[in-house]
Amino acid sequence: MTLTQQEPRTATVELLVGGMTCAACANRVERALNKLDGVTATVNYATERAIVTGSGDDLTDRATTAVDRAGYQATLRDPESGDELAEQLTARRISSLRRRLVLATLLAIPLMDATIVLAALPSLRFPGWDLACLLVALPIVTWAAYPFHRATVRNLRHRAVSMDTLVSLGITVSFGWAGVSVLWPGASSGSGWLSLDTGSLYLDVAAGVTVFQLAGRYFETRSRRRAADVFGAIGRLATPVARVLRDGAEVDVPTGEVVKGDTVVVRAGEIIPVDGTVVDGVAAVDTSVVTGEPVPRAVGVGGQVVGGTISTDGRLVLTATAVGVHTQLAQMAAIAEQAQERKARIQHTVDRIIVWFVPSVIVLAVAVAVGWMLSGASVAQAVGTGIAVLVIACPCALGLATPTALMVGIGRGATLGILIKGQDALETSGVIDTIVLDKTGTLTTGDLTITNVELTGDLTREEVLGYAASVEQGSEHPIARAVEHLAIAEGVVAQPTTNYTTHPGQGATATVGGKQVAVGNHTLLRTIGAGTPAGGGLRGGLLPDADGAPGGGLQPHADGAPGGGAGRDEPGTGSVVWVVVDGRIVGQLEVADRLRSIAGAAVRELHRAGLRTVLLTGDSEAAAREVAEELGIDDVRAGVLPADKAGVIAELQADGHRVAMVGDGINDATALATADLGLAVVSGTDIALKSADIVLVREDLGVIPDAIGLARRTRRTIHRNLVWAFAYNLAAVPIAAAGLLNPLVASAAMSLSSLFVTYNSLRLRNFGDPDA
Repeated sequence: MTLTQQEPRTATVELLVGGMTCAACANRVERALNKLDGVTATVNYATERAIVTGSGDDLTDRATTAVDRAGYQATLRDPESGDELAEQLTARRISSLRRRLVLATLLAIPLMDATIVLAALPSLRFPGWDLACLLVALPIVTWAAYPFHRATVRNLRHRAVSMDTLVSLGITVSFGWAGVSVLWPGASSGSGWLSLDTGSLYLDVAAGVTVFQLAGRYFETRSRRRAADVFGAIGRLATPVARVLRDGAEVDVPTGEVVKGDTVVVRAGEIIPVDGTVVDGVAAVDTSVVTGEPVPRAVGVGGQVVGGTISTDGRLVLTATAVGVHTQLAQMAAIAEQAQERKARIQHTVDRIIVWFVPSVIVLAVAVAVGWMLSGASVAQAVGTGIAVLVIACPCALGLATPTALMVGIGRGATLGILIKGQDALETSGVIDTIVLDKTGTLTTGDLTITNVELTGDLTREEVLGYAASVEQGSEHPIARAVEHLAIAEGVVAQPTTNYTTHPGQGATATVGGKQVAVGNHTLLRTIGAGTPAGGGLRGGLLPDADGAPGGGLQPHADGAPGGGAGRDEPGTGSVVWVVVDGRIVGQLEVADRLRSIAGAAVRELHRAGLRTVLLTGDSEAAAREVAEELGIDDVRAGVLPADKAGVIAELQADGHRVAMVGDGINDATALATADLGLAVVSGTDIALKSADIVLVREDLGVIPDAIGLARRTRRTIHRNLVWAFAYNLAAVPIAAAGLLNPLVASAAMSLSSLFVTYNSLRLRNFGDPDA
């Protein structure tokens, strides 16, 4: 048998990477993977994933081995189970951090108070007080601080440093010198400013650093988990089972096994599993989960449907045109992931600075101690000065600068109906100049209402509405609910019906009080042999014939276009429902999605904030212009398909704009992720909320300018905290190196630095308070 040599098969594997604590870790893993022969890899720190592309059947083994050798843990991500494993690992890590933080906090508070008071006031000391403090601190600096020590040891094995290194050294050296001072009191004596037997005072430094750094790590991990939720949320929208015709029989198969060209059957009320073309059947397809539009779309033979939408009232047979990763839903998930990877984090700036800051401080502390010994100082004094340098340069304020401001900003936002999900929103809030507003569900309520009842015959408004409500009673269709709500509001009672027939995607017919009544769109009129009414203004005229010959009735409106009848209070997405009794048009119901309250005021506030506003919608140009003129919006992008919304955002960015996007539907998810700043209204779908940087809970649109203002204020607070933290270190380190600071003073200075950062962050609690 002759074997034919084949080219190596290229494959892509996705790994879950554990143990990364900063952007430098992700870079280290990425470099380790890219050193493998024939391998190209990218590592996303936010989602803790590595995408590895290469050849060979042993690609997975080689990749996981490379990650393990770099000092991290790699697990193959199973597409079938989604992100369940990642969620379990993250939940376990958060739980561990929470337990360590709680224990450290409960022990650190009394410990820090005791060490300071007892060290400063010798009269209050009791025998063995310093040893008792040492024992209380032991669990904090060992078990609670273990994540920092573990990361430090791992980094040192690979000749690397990070913020964990300096945190671990600060904790270890402070506790170590305290132990020396307690167990060998003579070793801690020395001279200097405020020279005291203060070895145990280092315990409050070790405990404080541990608590603050655990808090920062805990909230950062929670934030990264929320950012990663977007991918699982999109995947869960797809139905896992599809009904496929095989040899004339309907067979249930996993959606992943459907191939292009298969014939798929979708029954009423079911989720459409794949993208396809309808070959049989008519139905009203609810596209709200994909398009964000509230009105179901009538689909018949030749119509295109998208996976994830719902056939509300009819059976459809379709030919699969896109399956698996090629469906619109899967592509949206991929675009959202790519957009998330491009997000920057303000903490990364700190991590990059730590690359040189940490080794510089370590070298400086050692050099200072050696220098003092060479100058003739005692070993105790030299070591104390070196420790003062290390302690006062401890990045406690750096660690607090971001998480404290973020925590206070998020807490204040929650009371104002604003949920800031992470640092990305703060990073970009100060530079955006354009805000894109999705219309349906964002500027409008998303709930259909009857905006006008136009009479075209001799019947009264109550009679026309009564016939319509009688036919629509009991239906779950959004338009039917709108009719029922209006009838109830006006005290109109629906009558019993017989011969009720649903016309999927068109409307319904029934016998009401002995009269034949039809309620539906212009397609229903053609179905019953009536045709579409044409203009003429003849009230109560006969229906025109199917070829459009003149007849009585109103000037027609295309379904989904804005109706413009009298009595229309607010603009919005409009549809027309015709009411026919015994073959005569008796009325026309205009259905619209109304604007939210104070939408105009919110747009004006955005203008006052210096932002250019853009309306983005899939509606017609006329409907979009009507809304834009009413609200004073600067620009309009109408007729935009769901898959193209992210492209519009990208075009604006290519023109040099920094763009914020406000939306709610799944179709907005990719646009929200692509935008520099994404804001989602709470009435939106789950995926939109997961894709957004800021979630808007409050009902009125005034929350939008408030959200931008709060994000900008929080961003400025973080930047001020960081400036202070770095300035403090640059000023304090030389003073400590000169021997002018006793470790007690260095410890106090470090605490004051942290106090300043915390106080500055707490000022965010007054945001939006007119009495502040």
